[in-house]
Amino acid sequence: MNRTEIYLDHAATTPVDPRVLEAMLPYFSQKYGNPSSIYAAGREARAALDQARARIARLLNCQAREIVFTSGGTESDNLALKGVAWWHRLHGRGNHIITTAFEHHAVLHSAHYLEKFGFEVTYVRPGSDGIVRVEEIEAAIRPDTILISVMYANNEIGTIQPIAEIGRLARERGITFHTDAVQAAGALSLDVTELNVDLLSLSAHKFYAPKGVGLLYVRRETPILWQQQGGAQESNRRAGTENVAGIVGMATALELAYAELEERNAHVQRLRDRLIDGLLSRIPGTRLNGDRERRLPNNVNVSFEGIDGETVLLNLDMHGIAASSGSACTTGSTEPSHVLLSIGLHPDLVRGSIRLTLGKDNTEDEIDRTLDVLEESIIRLRRLATARAR
Repeated sequence: MNRTEIYLDHAATTPVDPRVLEAMLPYFSQKYGNPSSIYAAGREARAALDQARARIARLLNCQAREIVFTSGGTESDNLALKGVAWWHRLHGRGNHIITTAFEHHAVLHSAHYLEKFGFEVTYVRPGSDGIVRVEEIEAAIRPDTILISVMYANNEIGTIQPIAEIGRLARERGITFHTDAVQAAGALSLDVTELNVDLLSLSAHKFYAPKGVGLLYVRRETPILWQQQGGAQESNRRAGTENVAGIVGMATALELAYAELEERNAHVQRLRDRLIDGLLSRIPGTRLNGDRERRLPNNVNVSFEGIDGETVLLNLDMHGIAASSGSACTTGSTEPSHVLLSIGLHPDLVRGSIRLTLGKDNTEDEIDRTLDVLEESIIRLRRLATARAR
C-alpha cells in the first residue's frame, strides 16, 4: 500500500489540528455527559455546548441561538433547501427556487428531490470564468420565488461568488437567501451581516476539525420547517444528541482559522501561485480552470490536453502524492464533472482535469516535487498515447 507523503486534497478533508484534538479529548472521557441530562455531568456537557455555540456566533457575527448544529455540510444544505421549501408549501406562499448549475451535489440533489414534489427550480449557469453574474440571478427571479441558494466558493474550481451582492438583491426582493460556505470557511469572511445571508452551511472537517459535525446558521424569523424529529435538542430544531466533542473541536478550529487567517492565506496563496506558474510554464497544453484572481487562495484546478485525469492521479499516488479530480462526494462516478461542464469546458478537457488543494502545512519543496512528477508523468502518458495511435 502506498503511503501518502504529500497531501494536496484539502478541499476533500483536512487533518485534525493537534490543538483541536487536545480541546476535544476531555469530552470523550472525563466530560462524557449527555447535554440534555440534568445532573452534573450533563450540565458540564451543556456548558461546553453553549460556550462553543457562543464562540462560533462571535466569529459569524450572529446570535448564538441562530446556530443549529448538524452532522455536516450535506445535512445543513438539505435542511436549508427542504426546510424553506416545505415551509412555503405548508403556508401556500410560493413554489420557485433559484440555484446554480455548479453547486455541490448536496444542494443540487436536494433541488432535484424537491422538483419531484412539484417545486420549480431555475439553475443559473456561471460564466466561463466560474463566476455567477448577479444580473442573471436577478433575471431568474419570479413573483413566486421563495429561495435563492448560491455557494460562496466552488468546491472544485475554487471561484468566489458575489454573495453579498446576491444577498442584497434577495433581501430587497423579500426572498430567503442561502449560501453553502463549506469551502470558504477558514479562508474568507463568514460575517453573516456583511454577506446578507439568511442561511449559511459549514462543515468542520474542511478547516482542521473532525468529520461528522457542521452547522446551519439560520437568521431569526427565517421561514423554515425543521426536518429531523425526535428529541428536543437544538431548541426543537434538530433532534438527536449533540456531538459535544465534535462541536467543541469545530469551535476551536474556527477560532484558530480566523486568528491565523492572514498567515495561512498568504502561505497557501504563495504555494498556489508557484504551482500554477509551474504547471502553465512547464507542461504545454495545460489550462487553468476558473478565474485566476477570484479564487480561493489554496485551489488549483487544471486540465491537461490529451490526458485522462484519473490516470494522472494514479501516477501521483504511486509517487505518494494525494490529489483528486473533483469533489470527494462524487469519487467513483463515471459522470464528468458537472462543474467543469457548466463553465463550458469541452468534455475531453473535463476528463483531463485534476484538482490540487493546498493546506497550511504544505511546503515549497512539496510543490516542486509535485511539479516534477506531473511533468514527467504527462510527458510519458502523451508519448504512450501517440505510440498507441500509430
